[in-house]
Amino acid sequence: MDSIKVKFGQKVKDYPKGITLFEVSKESDEVENIVGASINNEIYSLDKVLNQDTNVEFINYNHLIGNKIYKSGLKFIFEIALIETFPSLEVTYEHSVPRGMLGMITGDKILTTEDISKIKSKMGEIITADERIEKLNVHPKEAIKYYKKTKEYEKADNIQNINDKMVTLYKLHNKLNYFYTLMPYTTGVINKFELVYLGNNKIVFLFPQVRSKGVVPEYVHYDKIIESFYKGKTWLNSLKIPYVTDLNKTVASGSIKDFIRYNELTFSLEIAQIVQKLKENKDIKFILIAGPSSSGKTTTNSRIASYLSTFGYDPIKISLDDYFLEKENTPKKEDGSYDFESINALDTKKFNEDILALLNHEKVSLPVYNFLTGKREQAKKEVYLKENSIFLIEGLHALNDDLMPEIEDRLKYKIYLSPFIPLNVDRHNYISTLDLRLIRRIVRDNRTRGYDVIKTIDIWQSVRDGEEKYIFPYIHQADVIINTAMAYEVGVLKTYVEPLLYSVGVDSSYYEEARRLIDFLKQFFAIPGEYVDEESILREFIGGKYND
Repeated sequence: MDSIKVKFGQKVKDYPKGITLFEVSKESDEVENIVGASINNEIYSLDKVLNQDTNVEFINYNHLIGNKIYKSGLKFIFEIALIETFPSLEVTYEHSVPRGMLGMITGDKILTTEDISKIKSKMGEIITADERIEKLNVHPKEAIKYYKKTKEYEKADNIQNINDKMVTLYKLHNKLNYFYTLMPYTTGVINKFELVYLGNNKIVFLFPQVRSKGVVPEYVHYDKIIESFYKGKTWLNSLKIPYVTDLNKTVASGSIKDFIRYNELTFSLEIAQIVQKLKENKDIKFILIAGPSSSGKTTTNSRIASYLSTFGYDPIKISLDDYFLEKENTPKKEDGSYDFESINALDTKKFNEDILALLNHEKVSLPVYNFLTGKREQAKKEVYLKENSIFLIEGLHALNDDLMPEIEDRLKYKIYLSPFIPLNVDRHNYISTLDLRLIRRIVRDNRTRGYDVIKTIDIWQSVRDGEEKYIFPYIHQADVIINTAMAYEVGVLKTYVEPLLYSVGVDSSYYEEARRLIDFLKQFFAIPGEYVDEESILREFIGGKYND
């Protein structure tokens, strides 16, 4: 029998032709919880047959794509366990939350903590049995027929809109589902997770994250984030647009301009309501605006400033980015790269000196950071505090109390921003906040800095590390959460980002990540950028009034 050489980790072994990746993976002792494999930067499920010498990198939840596969496996196992424990109930996976995923149980029963334990016990049985998750490639017509039979009409419509020649479904305990990712080969690898019951049929799913080093992170409850998401979801439901397919129908019917206008008016109303609260509290002198990368801080800051001006305020806008240390003085990470995400990358001493000088009614020339030279420059225009002045300070570390230790808390109003898009792909697949922010950043980086996709995704990994360390721990300090997502925006961003994603070649380690985003975007009908209002937060990314 012909043999082939397979290299994985530090091993090179001979195997018969026709062996599967799954059989090879059994001999890997360097990677735990293997959910797939990378071969020449392409990701394969473990059912792939090898017929030639191959270098294999087995992947798990520590890999960008592997983490998605692991999460999909967890979703499928929970769905089966729920159905088999409580046949009248269903689960919908609503949205991502920091370090986890939010799910909602629907049906004729409110679950108890004991019920959750029963479901988790059933999951344990399925996982311990290490059952095969069967992969089925079916014709789209058959998949559509199946989902219409199960009354999952949004899934049927999605498959029709994607228009692929074949559809990959996965089968477990005679249940079929479709998760827009590859799936684990067996259930046994999905053995690290936790369920946190929030009551009223809401559950948070925790599982290892790319940056958690194989550990299931502890749950931190961000009630304002969940509240903000459900506020948007309730609004979309009232318009009868809960799913991407409903948005696509709005595009196809020619009424998308009206829907865009509704989105923009709703966002403006939210800003107006917040400014009204600020107006009622005469103590507030500092509005601190923080959020992760590509959350829309600059536009939101400008929008709040405009509203304040209409109430007679004199807004003094300050970006913390202008207080970066000069590049050669920036702290470095262990690997020698600059740590731009740390608060120590800011000249907080100079920042506080300027704030205190302004409070003492001195004139101050605020700095402007030149990102090309890596140096601070002084602005030509001086600012000074008037009786009606109010500070708007935006930046990564705006919620951190170490930023302004000498300023009393009663003078501060803290705002956290992030795009929690409440539009779902279907009942079991949601739009990731991380994916939305990454797409926003790819478009903006290419337009304003000339970065290619590979550079943006590579930088993104460092940005994500910084968010975990320097933003998420302070979310609970926010007085209010602003959802900066526009429910229509992926259709607009699609027209800008798709050509950039297609430029990523197979020789790049980010090839599969680019292809995953392309597949995600297939579900959205394109929306012309000219439909977007010049005041929209989207203009921060695609170009327009706030940037051009």
